[in-house]
Order: sequence, then structure tokens, then C-alpha cells
Amino acid sequence: MAPRRCPCGTGLPYAECCGRLHDGTTAAGTAEQLMRSRYSAFAVGDAAYLLATWHPATRPASLELDPSVRWTGLDVIGVTGGGLLAREATVEFRAWYRHDGDTGSRHEVSRFVREDGAWRYVDAV
Repeated sequence: MAPRRCPCGTGLPYAECCGRLHDGTTAAGTAEQLMRSRYSAFAVGDAAYLLATWHPATRPASLELDPSVRWTGLDVIGVTGGGLLAREATVEFRAWYRHDGDTGSRHEVSRFVREDGAWRYVDAV
């Protein structure tokens, strides 16, 4: 049986892609990688990872994911900054989902900052 593909859309097996970030084996090297791993965390139901990668200034006290939402695809539209030496970034994307038999999408421009060497999600519009 083939390994499960990563939900983030890279085509890599989950264990070799976002799974390594979710289990703490490695950290996101770029803002886009963090955004993809956060999308995958929504897809696999990993609220702890989402909270851990959220900037403390904007992080909620808790996070409950809706188990009836099935995340089905991710399109990265554009990235500004966020490279290996950058301190700030934005990532524009569209995330596709199914909920109660309907298909929908969420279009977002997320802001990220790097502090103490780690990328953190700040907020989105």
C-alpha cells in the first residue's frame, strides 16, 4: 500500500512532508512551509500544532476544530517574503473543503513573522 499523501499538496508522503513538522522532527524553514503545515494540521485535526505555531500576541486560549469539515485541497496563490533569511511574510492561498455535503473554499492572505528562528502565524485577511 502506498504511503498517505500529504494534504498540503506537495505530492510527498505525509510522513516526509508536514508530518515531520507536526511531530516536531523539524521546523518550517519558510513561511510557505509553515502555512502548508498549518493547512495540513487542519486537515488531520491537529489543533495542538496550530496553537503551537500561532504567534503569542494573537493566539487564542484554545481551538476546537469542527470534525464535520473535510479539507480537500490547497492552492498557494502567492508568497511575499518568507524565505530562509526573511523576518516577515505573507502567503495568499485558497483552501477547499466539504461540509454538510457542500463544497466551499476559504481565500486568505496570512501574515507570518520569524522570531527566535521560528516562523509563527500572526493573522489573516
